[in-house]
Amino acid sequence: MEESLVPLVPMSHTATAHIRSHRKPRRAGNSSLAMRAGVAGGVLSTLAVAGASSAANAAEPVTQTIELPTLTADLATQIAESADATQLAAANYELQAERDAAAAKAAQEARKDLAEAKEKAEAKKKAEAARKAAAEAAVSRSAERATLAASTSTSVSSSETTQVAAPASGSVATVIAFLNAQLGDAYVMGATGPNAWDCSSLVQAAFKQVGVDLPRVSQDQSMQGTEVSLSNLQVGDILYWGAKGSAYHVGVYVGNGQYLDAANPSKGVVVQDLSGYPASGAVRVL
Repeated sequence: MEESLVPLVPMSHTATAHIRSHRKPRRAGNSSLAMRAGVAGGVLSTLAVAGASSAANAAEPVTQTIELPTLTADLATQIAESADATQLAAANYELQAERDAAAAKAAQEARKDLAEAKEKAEAKKKAEAARKAAAEAAVSRSAERATLAASTSTSVSSSETTQVAAPASGSVATVIAFLNAQLGDAYVMGATGPNAWDCSSLVQAAFKQVGVDLPRVSQDQSMQGTEVSLSNLQVGDILYWGAKGSAYHVGVYVGNGQYLDAANPSKGVVVQDLSGYPASGAVRVL
């Protein structure tokens, strides 16, 4: 069967202008739609890949990822407040440390003060004990002197107020002459003349006339010079009663078994016989 050929007749420009084009006009919304479709496709692709990755790594341990918060104004304020709180806590710790140090120092000083107080109390206690012992010794010496006075009171002779013969010259003669001049003076404990004496002050004053400086009390006077035996006494020797170094009474030997002393308040300065109350010892300083 033969095809019939239809001759093509050229169309004029006028006719062509009235023929509607089959090409659709481009719409502005098409590009936006395409972009959305692409984004959606990307999201779906990402989800698909994530799912595949999760399936693949299901056997592996899961590591938790902590997302850092976005630094906002509120978070910055919280951080600043936290820093202030930390600084305040540090200041409080420092203050507490200073208080603890001050408390420790105060405790140390208190312990030191307590130790010093104990030392002072102990020293006071010892001083009080020494004072008491001295008082008891004084009472004992007074009792011994009273015994001495009682033992000689019944044998008082006229020689008690009679001057003794002194050597013609020399230091001993000067000592005896001074003692003779004090006969009849009063005995007063602690007195040093010129009209009242105790035993040791009279002896001290007598030997001072010849330049011999004796200690004030009997105990120390018994330690002076050279020790001599009672069987070898010479005029001018110092006699003492009681132990050497702790004597409670002294006098001066004047010869013929006699001594001159400030005896006691009832007798005063007298001459007495050694036989009535023998001395404990003697020392020679001239």
